[in-house]
Order: sequence, then structure tokens, then C-alpha cells
Amino acid sequence: APTRLSFIVCLITKAQSCTDYQEVFDGSCFEFVALERSFLHAEAWCERAGGHLAFIQNEETQQFLEKHLHQEQNWWIGLAPASINFTLDSEDHGGPLSWLDGSDISYSNWIKTPWLGAGCGSILGNSGFQWEATENCSQELHFICQFESGRSLACVNYNATLQCGSGQVIEIVDSFYGRKNIHYCQSSSSYAASSAQEECSWVEVGDLVAGHCHGLQVCQTAADVASFGEPCPRLGSYLFVEYRCNDGQYLVVTVGHHSSFLRLFPLRVATADQPVWLYSENDLDLRLQCEHCQEIFWLLEDIMPISSAITSYLLSAMHNVQGALLARNEFSQEPTVLSTEQISLYVNRMSSDDLKKQSFKIQNSVFPSFTFPALGPSIVSSLDHVQVRVMNPFSWNEAQPINSTVGALSLTREDGSTIPVANLTSEIEIFLPRPEASELKTTFLDLGNFSTLMINVTMPGIHLVVKLEPSEDVALHLLLGFQEYPNSTYFEAQTQLPHEGKTQEERYTWVLSPRDVIVEEGVYYLLVRPIVEAGVKSTNATVYITSIAAQCMYWDEAKSNWSDYGCRVGPLTTPFVTQCLCNHLTFFGSSFFVMPNVVDVSQTAQLFSTFVNNPVVVCFVIAIFVAYFLMVVWARKKDTEDGAKLKITVLDDNDPLAEYRYLLNISTGHRRGASTSSQVTVTLMGSEGESDPHHLTDPDKPVFDRGAVDMFLLTTPFSLGDLHSIRLWHDNSGEHPAWYVNKVMVQDLETGMKWSFLCNSWLAIDMGECVLDKVFPVATEMDLKRFSNLFYMKTAKDFQDGHIWFSVLNRPPSSNFTRVQRISCCFSLFLCTMLTSIMFWGVPTDPAEQTMDLGQIEFTWQQVMIGFQSSIIMFPINLLIVTIFRHTRSRQQKQINAAKQSSKTELSKQSKTGHVSPSQPSSPQRKPTNINTLLSLVEDIIQQNYVGNHDQKLSVYHQYLYRQLQHVEKELDILGPAQFSTADSYTQAVQQVRGMKGLLEPHMSCSSVEDLGSPSAARTTKGGNGDRKCCQKGLPWWFVFVAWILVAATSGVSAFFTMLYGLKYGKERSISWLISMVVSFFESLFITQPLKVLGFAVFFSLVLKKIDQEEYEDVPIEGAVTKPGDPSLGITRRNSTCSFYQPPPPSDIERMRNNMMKEKKVFALLREILIYAGFMWMLLLVAYGQRDPNAFHLRQHIQQCFSKGIKDSMSLSEIFSWTNTTFLTNLFGQKPGFITDGNSRLVGNARLRQIRVNKDSCHVTHSMHPSIPECHAPYSWEAEDMGSYGTRWNSTSNRNTSQTISPWQYQTQHKVRASPIWGSITLYRGGGFVVDMGPERQNATRMLQYIFNNDWLDVYTRAIFLELTVYNANVNLFCIITLMFESSAVGAFQYNTQLHSVRLYQSTGGFHIFVMFSEVTFLLFVCYYMFMQGKLMKQLKWAYFKSKWNLLELAMIILSWSAMSVFIKRTLLGNRDLEYYENNKDQFASFHDTANADAVLGYLIAFLVLLATIKLWHLLRLNPKLHLITSTLQRAWTDISGFLVVMAIMFLAYSIACNLIYGWKLYSYKTLLNAAQTIISLQLGIFNYEEVLDNNPVLGSFLIGTCIIFMTFVVVNLFISVILVAFSEEQIYHKPSEEEEIVDLMLMKVCSLFGIKIKKKGGDNHSTNKDNRLPADSTPFVMS
Repeated sequence: APTRLSFIVCLITKAQSCTDYQEVFDGSCFEFVALERSFLHAEAWCERAGGHLAFIQNEETQQFLEKHLHQEQNWWIGLAPASINFTLDSEDHGGPLSWLDGSDISYSNWIKTPWLGAGCGSILGNSGFQWEATENCSQELHFICQFESGRSLACVNYNATLQCGSGQVIEIVDSFYGRKNIHYCQSSSSYAASSAQEECSWVEVGDLVAGHCHGLQVCQTAADVASFGEPCPRLGSYLFVEYRCNDGQYLVVTVGHHSSFLRLFPLRVATADQPVWLYSENDLDLRLQCEHCQEIFWLLEDIMPISSAITSYLLSAMHNVQGALLARNEFSQEPTVLSTEQISLYVNRMSSDDLKKQSFKIQNSVFPSFTFPALGPSIVSSLDHVQVRVMNPFSWNEAQPINSTVGALSLTREDGSTIPVANLTSEIEIFLPRPEASELKTTFLDLGNFSTLMINVTMPGIHLVVKLEPSEDVALHLLLGFQEYPNSTYFEAQTQLPHEGKTQEERYTWVLSPRDVIVEEGVYYLLVRPIVEAGVKSTNATVYITSIAAQCMYWDEAKSNWSDYGCRVGPLTTPFVTQCLCNHLTFFGSSFFVMPNVVDVSQTAQLFSTFVNNPVVVCFVIAIFVAYFLMVVWARKKDTEDGAKLKITVLDDNDPLAEYRYLLNISTGHRRGASTSSQVTVTLMGSEGESDPHHLTDPDKPVFDRGAVDMFLLTTPFSLGDLHSIRLWHDNSGEHPAWYVNKVMVQDLETGMKWSFLCNSWLAIDMGECVLDKVFPVATEMDLKRFSNLFYMKTAKDFQDGHIWFSVLNRPPSSNFTRVQRISCCFSLFLCTMLTSIMFWGVPTDPAEQTMDLGQIEFTWQQVMIGFQSSIIMFPINLLIVTIFRHTRSRQQKQINAAKQSSKTELSKQSKTGHVSPSQPSSPQRKPTNINTLLSLVEDIIQQNYVGNHDQKLSVYHQYLYRQLQHVEKELDILGPAQFSTADSYTQAVQQVRGMKGLLEPHMSCSSVEDLGSPSAARTTKGGNGDRKCCQKGLPWWFVFVAWILVAATSGVSAFFTMLYGLKYGKERSISWLISMVVSFFESLFITQPLKVLGFAVFFSLVLKKIDQEEYEDVPIEGAVTKPGDPSLGITRRNSTCSFYQPPPPSDIERMRNNMMKEKKVFALLREILIYAGFMWMLLLVAYGQRDPNAFHLRQHIQQCFSKGIKDSMSLSEIFSWTNTTFLTNLFGQKPGFITDGNSRLVGNARLRQIRVNKDSCHVTHSMHPSIPECHAPYSWEAEDMGSYGTRWNSTSNRNTSQTISPWQYQTQHKVRASPIWGSITLYRGGGFVVDMGPERQNATRMLQYIFNNDWLDVYTRAIFLELTVYNANVNLFCIITLMFESSAVGAFQYNTQLHSVRLYQSTGGFHIFVMFSEVTFLLFVCYYMFMQGKLMKQLKWAYFKSKWNLLELAMIILSWSAMSVFIKRTLLGNRDLEYYENNKDQFASFHDTANADAVLGYLIAFLVLLATIKLWHLLRLNPKLHLITSTLQRAWTDISGFLVVMAIMFLAYSIACNLIYGWKLYSYKTLLNAAQTIISLQLGIFNYEEVLDNNPVLGSFLIGTCIIFMTFVVVNLFISVILVAFSEEQIYHKPSEEEEIVDLMLMKVCSLFGIKIKKKGGDNHSTNKDNRLPADSTPFVMS
């Protein structure tokens, strides 16, 4: 078959790239050259590289250059005297200087305006990088070169370099040779006037340059006089090229014939007529895929000579690159290496003596290495200097599969001539590595049991390398046989190991070359025998064997092919590298194959004997078999149930005389709760009428289950014509009345027409449209081809029947492909997959193959081929098995059994509903009616309506009426004359019936009369089953045995060989393979295959839009419909009084809907209460889990210990005395390191900190200034002293510069690791002047005495803090202690304490685990409430925020997440402080931040509990009493709000008055807030009358009396009266809400659950039906 190639055009864009020593800006590369040159030499230096001195055209360029310049250096830029531009006649430059290209200076940064005569310009670094014009252009400065993108300049005898980024090609815009500017390529500094006027011209050379460079990525073209001439002979010419870099188009050629044909061809499309050459040895099918591509004409011809020329050209180019690199190398220097991912070059210069034993290799690169032996003087002289060139081009893959890297080494002399190296006496050692070595595969042999290895050779004429690793040094005898086991007399080759060698690897390696034995393609057997001493029969040695097939080949340039002449494979060959030993130099490559380990079936017993050491795969296979048999038992049970479901239910309420048949195929949806327990009724409506309502039920099986398809046979007296709609309803009865009907298919069995009804609707009172009765129109072809319908049909069918795995769980019951058969197919497929996976596990990869990628997915052709081969192995046989199972017809015996069972069912029905015999008395006593009179009336109707009317439409009615008369005639025959009052009456009745039949027969055809008279003929005509059986499709029933044999064979063989491979691989490799296989299998089963099914469904739905006809195939009808002539007709008639034969009226539906909604609200309320109870429980656990009751006792104990000797007001000396006695005594307790009584450990040292105010922080009145020279204000952040002083606060003393913190230096709160703290007077900063108390009491006493003697505490001190942290291990609590003395600048200090307990070490007991569980559960509750509130917010939008309870929920969620954030923050801070303490145990350990975070966490949790408790009011809103209270407050709110305003005014008035009168005397009124608290306490009866009366009896009595009279007796009592009046009115006019009815219903449900009977309120009028079903009495839809 011809090779097919697909070409994909990839457009790649790269940004402007500069070299490492250049900087890119605004499309140009700038190089800051550190060399010092004159102006002309600097310009020439830039021009040699294709650029010029820099142009500064704008301020942005100036700022860019300044970033890279040094201030101590000056730099040349491209400023030169304004001169004539040869492209213009004349020009006024407006100044003495211009840029080198003749353009004006539009932007300047001169120090001073340049003068006439200036010859060049530079940037001065010491002047802020301004410009300077100068006449001295010969001075040597640094310079800046600019290389513009898309422009290149070359002077004579230099090359112009054109370069584009990766993936781009060159397009020539313009090019000329000559001179258009006088400044470029100058040979001297003279600017004679005659030079400007000299006849200089230029020639356009764009076509010549384009022919050389167009479409390339990199190109060089020479400015050669010989090529272009000399347009400007005196000044000299230069070559200027302007070009663009276009995105290149690449053809990625994928060849399906062999993976090694993968190539990357750059397609250079510069002009439409430029050909692109590709070649292949096979027929090609070329396709170009890209957008906006020009039409490409493909010319296919034999171009092998061109490909050879291209190869030579590429090699020549690499040779030239090596020559260029060698030109820069000096002798005895480091080699020059040019390396990329696909090619590497190595060049070096050295003496000939250095070649010996010199290894040429690039480090950290996949690169061949070459090692020379001693070269004789005939090859290279000892005085010669040798140039070494090593080349590593692309891997080759032509006639010979070259799988390693390809390398070449050549030696040249200084003149460039090649030194021939051939026919050496000693071999050159070459190592050819594999870039991606495969996993090393070895075979384990026990020399005591078996010692034969099978080697599969897939390529003839190779070197076979056998490497052995024995467990001990033992002599071995190796025999090799081809296709037969070797022995002492028969073998292909033999050897004894160990060989001579330096290493054990060499000694135990056997290399078989084609010269030793001709290696053919096939199976070789290697026999390994230990050589033991005489008398020794066996050995316990073991050996690991690796077999490798390799070749060492070179490229024969004369014959243009690969050859192995003069090369052999060395013993150091490994799976990672091939050792080649050759006597000449050229291109070298190796053909490399790691042989797969072939399982020897004859060694099955030996392999299974290793089961104890490696039971992994065998046990897994056995487990699969066990699971299969268990699944077969389950599947067999399910198949039996499916067989019961597979039937067409003949409806019991069909008219026995109606023979027009319709087959109803009703599909219930797969949605949750789609099945129904209600009584379903259907009515068909067509163009000729509509059917009677029919009750869809089956006494033998459940109907309308979730995802089920139920079939019913419905009969009508006559055809309904074309059906246009179907009506479905149910009575909403049972435990789950809701029904989701997916679709209905109706088939006319008489004409074969089919109608589809796409329902996709809920018939329920609380879901969907909330209807129980709905009419569905027939689906048009457009409806059937709608995407939603096609997609659902395709996915449902694929998952239920097409997908072999998923269909096991939910197969269609009508399918002949049973679950047992499906499980067996899965079983066989899985075992085959295991076998193919383990066969190719660890197959070596080919490093020469190019990796293809699709986005993030990469693959090679080897992987594709492995997948293809695996599919070939397992896919056809399993496809054959599935096809046989799926298309095999059921056995005929099954149909016979079904017919017998149907007959039994019909007989049982006849026995239950058969004809009442004459001997049986009729239960109801009815008034006798004269049958002759009735028959006369019928005869009159027939004569009036049918006789004489020849309308063809009445033919069906004639037939139906004729059947009815036949039935009456038969009934008369059964009754006989004995059942009539007189014999004449019986005779008259018979005659009347026969007369009416005679009236109808002329209007009916003869065939119709014969058919109606012959029931058997009718059955034959209507049934048609016999004809259907004659043309049944599918395979014969006995083909199922063939499928079972194939299942057993494939499963057994796959399992057997899988176990052999597993035993052979060893335990570790088996486990690795098993994990990989299982993960791959489940990923394919649950991800790949479902996505494939969905993808195909989308494709079929959007593209093909084809209705799957299998959904509407004819369904065979088993059994017979009752015929008119059957004696079983009897009295089987429908009971039309049943409720389900009438659609439910809207009133009953509304009542049921209300009841359902109430029940839903009840369950929603119960669920909400239960969930909130759980949330509240978890919240309380979290709240109290963060608090320890021992914290209070610890705080009280510490506070009492340190409070001894404290007074209400203390002076500085008293504070010092207390600190020196009480504080130090408790700080350094009975045990070293513990405080007080030795239960709490001191964490770090204690610290004394004071806060001071500045001197003269307030102003003294001028009149008092002589007597009071200074003033110090109360503490404020503005007045705080934050300076640093010497001893005794002497600012003139030398300040402490050591690392020790001085008590006289201010420390910021960040440095002392503190935070602001609230005192009883004000808020203090966290910084201050600090004294460390030290770890011992002596040190603390000495420090206290020192600061007291030096007046560390003085009149400027405003607060003193004694800070320490303790840890009590008994209760696992840290206590952060702050003892403070505050002064309000009056001279006295007040004592205050702040103690905070926190748990930083979590306990390890069970309670801690319980608290952690409660925290996680609480977080889940918060997420649940977030989700619910989010849904509610989305539903209500802005109306959500109008409900106070919604705002409460939102506040609780915010507080919950805030508490969670603070909890995390506290944990992080605690860990930080503990880490600081561990590293600095001799310092004060501050835990203030942790304590503050813990306090905030406590506040948040407390408010959260508060709001959560308030929410209980909302949950109990359904309680009538609470609802009455809420209604009362709402009714009285208007009056209450007014009284609240009056009360607030009165409270504020008395609070202000008391604060003004007693604020300076009494503590209870010192602030306005304290005064307000005292007035509120007065209303509650908590008041200290004595202190007010003692201070001023008259004024105090007046204030207290008026406050009690106006506030308590008047305002408060009126407030209460308003509430009581509103409560009385609410009791009178209270209206029960719907929620109260819900509460009653909930109580009824709960009580009925526990079996408690309660009396219903309001009698039966408010009672609800138990299951909301429609009433079933004789009068439809009337509640009893």
C-alpha cells in the first residue's frame, strides 16, 4: 500500500533576539563595547558586525542607555558632521552635526550647543550623560554599537549577516551596493569638498541577495567587488540590505509505513513559483493544511540525486562551521563545543602526542566518545599539530535501522587537509550511547534447577552479546543452539567463562559476531552449565542473563550505504551504550535491539515452583477468576429478572371484541425518583377518533420502574387514523406517586406505522409543571432530529447496550445479549488486555525516533505500533465473541416454553374471571328485562343508520357490530331455552339476531365475512407470527456454544501466559506492571471510554443527525389476543366507575398540591431543626473547647499572689518596695524557674517597662511660672517620650552603643515584641524603656537597686508594666501576666492587672480528638449554610437583604469565617512565639500577640453563640405562644418606639446632670458612661443611696426622688402598659397562620411515628388523605 503522509503547517513567531552581551530596546540590539577606540575605528568595529554607532532619536532611548552606562566613562555615539546625502540634491541640516545616516537630530541632550567645525559627538558620564561635540575624534573612548533589526551593513570584503528568529525566514525588501552616505565605511578622516561632489553611485542588488538568502533563517552575503563592481571607486562602496523576518511554514511529515520515517522538513514559501523538494521511496499522498495558504502545486519525481546533494551540502556546512571555530582556537586550550538538542560539534587543537588514550567526549551530553590508540608516524608525525573535529549530526535511519547516536571524528592538519586514518593495528574504541535507554531486562536462572534460556532474534547478521552476572565466581560452559535445545553433540557455538579481562563484566560477557556464527532470524536456546569439580553433582549458584543484539556500522561514502567492515562490537556493550572497536574513522552508528524475554512453555513447572517467592500475578489472576464466578451468579439472577420484565402486557381492560391493535412502548426516565407507584391511564387520540381510557398495569411484574421500558398491547374497535397526540394521567397514589415519563412510542400493528411522543416531563403535583394530566403531541421528524433527543438516545443506548462494561449493570431486557454473556466478554477482554500489556511491558524505546506531540500529549511511533499490535492480538477475537453473542437467535425451546407459560396464564385468568355458569345465582337482584324488546330496538337502529348507507368509512363499524351479534348469538346458544321464560322468547331472540346479521352482510365483503366467521383464519391473518419466524435474522441458536468455547479458550490462554510472564519477571517488576495496568485500566474505563461515548454521541447528533432505527424495531408478540369466538370472553368488561378512568379534576389536584407542600414544609422544618441542633451542638463544643475552666482559678491564684501589699494609691517608693519584696518573692518561687508555690513555670525572663512623657509637655500659666518652672502632662501618644538617654536621664552622656539593651534607651514595640495595651486610664503604646529582670533573684535585686538609685522612675513616669509569662503543665495553660501601675499626672499610681490564659499545646487525650472532630464538623456546617444562603441570595437577589433573619444568617457566616481566620492566626502566632522562646530562653518571651488573638477569638465565638442562640427564636416561630409574642411586639412597635425615645432622653438628662454634679467627687459618676450605668442600676434597684446622700443630702434626695418618680413610676409603667394593651388586642384578633397548620401536621406525623393517637382539630374537614391519592369510591372525585 502506498505510504500516506499528512502535512501540518505550524507558524512560529519569535521575538527579537540578541546575543548575551547585547541589550534589546525598540527593535534594535545595543552593544556597550568596553574597548577604547578612536571615532573612526569605533565605527569600523561596529560596521564589521553589521551595525553602526548608536543613534539616539528620542528621550526613551537616552534613558535606556543611561541605565547601562558608567559615570566615570565617556562613550562615542553616531554623530558626525552634516554632509551631503547622495540620495538628495541639497539639504540644510540646521546644525553642524547630524547622525551618520544623514538624518537630522530631532532629539538632543547637549551640554552646550555644538559649534561649526565639530567632527564627532560623545556622551560624557560625569555630566549626567549629556552630549558633547568635539573636534578631537582621534581620542580613544568606549563606544556603543547599534544593530537594527531588519538591516545589515557590510563594507568591502566583509559579509552582511542576515538573521531571523527560530521558525522565521528571510524576505528581502531592498538592497544596494555602492554609496549613499559619506560616513559609512570610511577609509580616512578627510572630508574634502571634492569627495562630496565625486561621482558616487549605487546599484540595486536586491534580486541577487534574494536569490542567495530568500527563505532562509540565517544567511551571509559578501560585499565583493568582483560580484557587484565598484560604483564608488575613490571613497569605496558598501553593501546595505533591508529585510523582513516572516513566520516560516513547516511541514511536519508523518509517515505511517514505519516510525523511523518521521522527519521535519522546513518549507520555505517565499514566492509562489519557488519549488519545494521532498522525497520518499514510496508513493506519497501530500496534503497541506493551513489557513489563508496559497495554492501549492506538488511535483513528484525521483530526486535522489538532489537528496544526495543536500546531504553533501549540509555536511559541508558543518565542516565550514568547524573550520570557523578552529580559527579562534589556540593550541593547548580548552576545546570549543557547539551543542544543541539534535546536533553537536567539538573542535580542538593539540599535538599528536596528546592523541594517545585521549577520550573525546562532551560532558553532560548524549554524545559519542572516541579513544585513540597509539598512532604510528606513518599517520601523524610527532611534530605535527593536529586539529580534532568531532561531529554528531542527526540520527540516520535508512536501509539499516540505526537506533543510537551517530558520530564522526576527523583529524586535520593546520592547512585544513584531512589526515587519513585506516587499517590501524590497534582499534579505536568508540562508545555510542542511547539517549533514552530502556529498562534493563534480565532473566534469572537457577543453575541447580534449570539452566536454559530462549533468545528470540528478530534480525539476521547481527552481533549477539550475552552478559552474565553470577552470584559467585564459577566456571560456566555455554552452548548455543538454533531452534533446538543444544547438548554436548549438537550446538551452533560454545564457550567457557570467565574470559580474560580486567573487570568481571568483561570476563562474563560472550560476544558472538557473524564471523563466529551466522546469526539467523529465529529462536536460539542458550544452555548454561556450571563446571564443577569431580564428585560434585550440583551447585547453588544463580545467574542473571541479559541478551543484547547490536551492530557497529559506518557510512561508506563510496557506496553510499552502511557497512560493518573493519568494526566489531566490544564486550563492554550494555543496554545503555554500544562499544565499537574499529580500525578506521568515518561516520559511525549502531543498530541496537534489547531482546524481549520469551517464555519457554517447557519450563512451566520450574516457573510455577517460584510461586512462593513471586505470587503477585498468579494470585491476581486467581482473584479475577473468583470475582468472575461471583459476578456470573449475580448476573444469572438479574437475567432471570430481566426475562420476567421482557413481555408485552395485554391490557385487562381491552374490549374482547376490539381487534385493532396498538403496541405502546413507554420509557420511564433515569432521573432520581422517576419511577411511580400511581395508577397510570392512557388515551390515544387520532384523526378518526380517540380510544377509551386504558389502565396501564401488569399483575405479574412491576411497571414504570426507573429507566424501564414497558410494553402494552392496547386494542380498539377500529382504527384511530393518524395519531396526533397521547394523553397520560395518574391518580397520585402510593408511596412515590411522581412519575417522569421520558418518551412513548406507539406502533400500529395492523399497518406497521409508528408514532413517537417525546414527553420528557414530570407528572407530579410538586415537580416540573405540577400537573398529573398532560397531553403530548406526536413528534415530528425535526423533533426527532433535535440535538437533545439524538444525544440522549445515543448516549443512553451506548451506555446501556453498546458499551460492554457499563451495559452489564443496565442492559436492555429485550436484548439477546445476556448479562452472563456480557460479563464473560468483559472477563475475556480484560485477560487479553493483561496479556498484551505484560507482553510489551518494558519494551525498549528507540531514542532515534522523533517524539510527536498533540498539545501536552507526546508519543512515538513505537508506542503507536505497540498499541496497534495489542489491538490486533486482542480486538478481533473479542469482537467475534461479542458479535456471536449479540446476533445469535434464541433457542426455539424457549419460545415453546413461553407459549406454554402464556397458555397457563390465560387459563388461570379464565378461571378467575370466566363466565358465570347458569347454576350460579347472581348476587344482585335486578328487575328482569324482556330481551326481545331490546333486540327489536337494536334492529331498528341498524335499519335507520346502516342499511342503505354505502359509506366506506362505516365498513369498520359494520365489522365491529357483526362481531357483537356473533357474540350475542353464541351467548344464546350457551344459555339455551331453559334460561328463558318461554321457548318462543328464546326462538324469537335467535331469529332477531340472525336477521340483524343478515342486514349487515350485504354491506360487508365476502372475505370480511369469512374472516369474521373463522377465528383461526383471523388469527393467522392478524398475527403474522408465522411469516416473521420464517424470515428471522441472526445466527442459529447453537452458535452460542462457539462463543462460549472462544471465551474459555481466550481466557484460559491469556491467564496462563500472563501468569508465566509474571513468574518470569520477578516480584518487583510484577508489582510495578500490575499497578500500571490497573491504573491504566480504570482510567480507560471511567474517563477515556465515557468521554469517547459522549464524543461519538455529539458527532452523531450534530453531524449525521440520523435517527437510530434500532430504537423502533418491530417487537415480536408472544401469545394470542382473545378472539370473539373464544369461550373465555364471558363477562370481562371494564369497570368504568373506577377513579383512574377519569382525569383528576383541578380542585383535587390543588388540594393534593397543598397537602404535599405542607408535608414538604414539615419535613423541611424538621430537617432545619435537626441540622441546626447539630450545628448548635458543634458550635458549643468548639466554644467550650477553646476555654478551660481551670483558667479562672489560675488567674485568681496568680492575681492574689501578686496583689499582696497593694494599696489604692501608691507612690514611686512604695512601688519600688513592693517590687523588691512581693513581686520578686513570687517571681522567684520555691523551685528554681517556677513562680509562687512551684506549679507554674516561668517562660523566659520577666521584664520591667515604663512609659514616660516629655519634659515641658504642657504649658504653665504665666503668673505661676516663677514658682512652677516646668510642667509634665498626662500620658498621650503625642506627649510620650521616645528618646534615648544616658544614666539619670542625662542627654549629654554617651549613649550605649553595645548590643545590650540599656534601661535609658527607648525601645519600639516591634523591638520589644509587644502591642498596645488598655489601662484603666488610657491606651498605652507597646514600646518604652525596658529593664530585663534576669533569670535569678540576685540579678533582679541588683538591677532594681541600680535603677532606683539612678532615678529611673521619676515624675515623668506615667505607667509601669511588669510583664512575664508562665506555663502551668498541670492544666496545660500559658498565662500572660501584665501588672501595671498608672498615673494620671497627679503623683499617685493606681494598680491594675491583665492576665490572659491560653492553651498553646494541644492535649493528646480523647477529648482533644473529639474537639478536633467537632471543629471540622462545624466547618462543614458553615459551608452548608453558605451554600444554602448563596442559593437563597441568588433566588431573591436584593430582596434577600430585607429579611432580618437572612441578615442574621449572613452575620453568623461572617463571624464563623472570621473566627476560623483568627484561629489560624492564633496558631501561627503561638508557634512563632514558642519558637522564639526555644531559641532565646534567656530573654523575655513575649506572647502578647498570641494573647490578643486568643482574646479576639473568644469574643468572636461569644458573639457567634449569641447570634446562634437568638436564631432559636426564629426556629421556634411556629410555636403559637412565641408567634403571639412576636405579633404583639409588631402591633405595639409604633407606640413602643415613641416611649423608647422619651426614656432615652430622660436617661441622658439625669446621666449628664449626675456627672456634672458628682463626677469630681464620687467614683460611680466620674465619667458620663459611669453615670449612665448608675442611673440604669437605679431603675433596677441596685443603687448606693448613702454615698449620694452623704455628699449632699438635699440635692441628692431631689435627684433620686425625681428620677424614681418620672422614670420608674411614669415612663416605665406607661411603657409596660402599652405592651400589655397590645397583647390583649392580639389575643382577641389573632389569626392562625399557615405555619401553625404545618406545626399541627408535624405533630401528627411525629405522634403517628411513635404510635400515639391525637385528636384532630376542627373535625374531618381539615384532615388529609394519607398518601394524597385520588378517592377510589364509586362517585369519582368526591371526598367522603
